Amino acid sequence: MTIYFIQAFIYLCAAVVAVPIAKRLGLGSVLGYLIAGVVIGPVVGLVGEETLAIQHFAEFGVVMMLFLVGLELEPRMLWDMRHRLMGLGGLQVGLTTLIVMAIAMFFGLGWTMALAIGLIFSLSSTAIVLQTFNEKGLAKTEGGRNAFSVLLFQDIAVIPMLALIPLLALPELVEKAQQLVHKAAEHHEELSLVEGLPGWGYALVVVGAICAVVVGGHFLSRPLFRFVASAGLREIFTASALMLVIGIAALMSLVGLSPALGTFLAGVVLANSEFRHELESNIEPFKGLLLGLFFITVGAGIDFSVLMSNVGLVLGITLGVMLIKAAVLFSLALIFKVKGSDRYLLTLSLAQAGEFGFVLLSYSMQNHVLPAGIAQILSLVVAISMLLTPGLFIFFDKVVVPKFVEQSNEREADKIDETGTVIIAGIGRFGQIINRLLVANGIKTVVLDHEAGQIDNMRAIKIKSYYGDATRPDLLHTAGIEEAKLLVIAIDDQERAVELTEYVKHSYPHVRILARAYDRGHHYALRFAGADFIISETYHSALTMGTQALKDLGVHPFRAEKLRQTFVETEARSKEVLYQAWKDNTEESKFNATYRDLFIQLEEVLSNEMKTDRHHKHASSERGWTPPPKDYINIIAKMQKEQD
Repeated sequence: MTIYFIQAFIYLCAAVVAVPIAKRLGLGSVLGYLIAGVVIGPVVGLVGEETLAIQHFAEFGVVMMLFLVGLELEPRMLWDMRHRLMGLGGLQVGLTTLIVMAIAMFFGLGWTMALAIGLIFSLSSTAIVLQTFNEKGLAKTEGGRNAFSVLLFQDIAVIPMLALIPLLALPELVEKAQQLVHKAAEHHEELSLVEGLPGWGYALVVVGAICAVVVGGHFLSRPLFRFVASAGLREIFTASALMLVIGIAALMSLVGLSPALGTFLAGVVLANSEFRHELESNIEPFKGLLLGLFFITVGAGIDFSVLMSNVGLVLGITLGVMLIKAAVLFSLALIFKVKGSDRYLLTLSLAQAGEFGFVLLSYSMQNHVLPAGIAQILSLVVAISMLLTPGLFIFFDKVVVPKFVEQSNEREADKIDETGTVIIAGIGRFGQIINRLLVANGIKTVVLDHEAGQIDNMRAIKIKSYYGDATRPDLLHTAGIEEAKLLVIAIDDQERAVELTEYVKHSYPHVRILARAYDRGHHYALRFAGADFIISETYHSALTMGTQALKDLGVHPFRAEKLRQTFVETEARSKEVLYQAWKDNTEESKFNATYRDLFIQLEEVLSNEMKTDRHHKHASSERGWTPPPKDYINIIAKMQKEQD
């Protein structure tokens, strides 16, 4: 028993140390788990023979992952994405599989092994790509949406791949495996409901099992979860969620199907259930832990002697696979008219192999499709391609994006044929509201923005605006800065906003500057540059939300508004003190320990002011905040009647 505790501690310790470091370096959690496995396995030798047994247990994390994938696949969402999902995703998987298969057969592999290798390399890393998209804010770009469609199709395609792979088993590998089983001293028989059945009987049992999953998931799961939820015990709901997943996996195994197939179908059936989010939150921790354990065992199982003796072969296959996938993706991006930098984002982000490649490799070995030697080399290829993925994103950020920004800037600025009382620099969501308010009140504005796409969007909804960089003096002159009364600065680039403020205040001191600040430091910099009025972009919305929170917590609406006013007045005084401290600071980092100490002191002052106000009893001095009597209308009516 002690050895199991020690092994569990080693695996968990490796994950706890390696994964946070890998994420900080931008490598992602999957690579962190792989690196952890490499360290405790081949490098240090803390784990060894038990790795394969643990890997079989950890593969249940894949079953849970596919259940969660099914939960995300609402039929309406799939229908809305059908063109990109089936077209872009289907073609990518199909073409990549065929090309890799053809090359593998050219080098002498049988068609079954070649097909399995093609399927393995057609998949990309969902975990790494989506995490990177979220971190870099690329998920909502055209390239990001198309990449997500491809990844979603790949995740769905894993199901038929798992069903197909056992059919590709090589007779010689099966025979060898049977010989090993007969030689083993201990073995057990697998339970099966279909053993010895004729073909038609096997088909009926399989169809019956699938129908049981679909019908039971739709009609029986909801009453079950309502009954469990009525107990009010979270651990029982967790137990019922695990029971559902494990039970379906066991049923699929009994009829000779992939457990992942059954849980995926169950997830799809429950995608519209009111208990969907509760199921996700309960299954997610187990899925993450088991998948992490699986990837650690993959890393621990890497044979460095194989890598060292086949360095050229492994690197050659890795680069070849990535080039093939990139060529397929780039061609499809052209066909589907993905433009600009989004085309390169789609190409580079999905050029690697993925974590499901490890799953299919392990599954292929278990089902005697690939021999262990080839599987070890292919496992190294998958791992190295994933390790290279952060480099592809860096290449995209440093080379591709600047190139297209430069091309975009080559577009000539629009000819400004009018002037206005107000010049608005930046027509994003912030600048739009200001412009609409002014125009609706008959005030003439001139709108400038250096994002060509944003200008096109504004023109599509009949908002007149001009493409051009507001920091250029010649454009400001053409826009009529000499006669303008106000300049509204609503551009996202903080440094350019400060530079524009400095230039206009120096060259046109009569122009009043209203600027948007991103945060406290930006607010100080704009003020120091000469801006006349500065508003933090989230300040008033946060105040409104905080005031509503007080009301929802039982504070009288009039008192809540008074507390809000006290907060604003006290913070205004504090803001002035903090600004002077920031301005007088001569150190490179103006937000140093001295500033932080002052900030903490002023927060205590704010807290005391709010306490004083909450306990203030002199209602006579707050008549404007005192609510009217409940019978206010009746009193007024009575007074009028008496006067009459």
